Amino acid sequence: MRVRLSSAGVALLVLTLTAMSLENLASLIRPPAGTKVAIVVFEDLEWPDCATVHPMLAAAAKTHNVPLVIHDFPLPRHTWSFQAAVNALFFDGQKQKLGDEFRGYILQNQKLIDDEAALQQFTAKFAEEKQVTLPSVLDPDGKLAQAVTADFRLGQRIGLEHTPTVFVVSGSGAAIPFVETIDRHKLDRVIEDMEKKAGAAIQPKPVDSKR
Repeated sequence: MRVRLSSAGVALLVLTLTAMSLENLASLIRPPAGTKVAIVVFEDLEWPDCATVHPMLAAAAKTHNVPLVIHDFPLPRHTWSFQAAVNALFFDGQKQKLGDEFRGYILQNQKLIDDEAALQQFTAKFAEEKQVTLPSVLDPDGKLAQAVTADFRLGQRIGLEHTPTVFVVSGSGAAIPFVETIDRHKLDRVIEDMEKKAGAAIQPKPVDSKR
């Protein structure tokens, strides 16, 4: 499975990452506390490439037993992606697994959603299937919308303009971006290499028996 960005988008992202350095990038995106390696993705629930890549990333995270950290990057030209991200955070607040399932559900049905009204219909259907009571207003104080905006601004700081953009990150400060293509075999190799390096980094030094 492979996703290719436009050459202009690739060039821009490469230049941005080079300018800020991968060390600075690693300071912005890190694995969750208590984990050594993670897959980090910036995605837009309205974008077809995100629908293609999402199950692959989820499978890789499960195979390697590493977290999949999702940041929302709803592109301004998409009419319902921002609200979809807000809705996903609502389900996250009920239960993390529900938020993950909602994202997958919306991505699977993406082609059937043409506006925000349709999005809300699918959201209501998902909630009914999961036996979750939806409030009349999902985000009454605007905190979920603020969280989505914070994610978007993080992506802007990195220099992203396209989704999905995927990184494999390590607590040691390493961050490997998948800029032009997202290939499952390459992704597996990078995760395995980072896990080995992270494991070696915490190994105790051997005791010198001559001392």
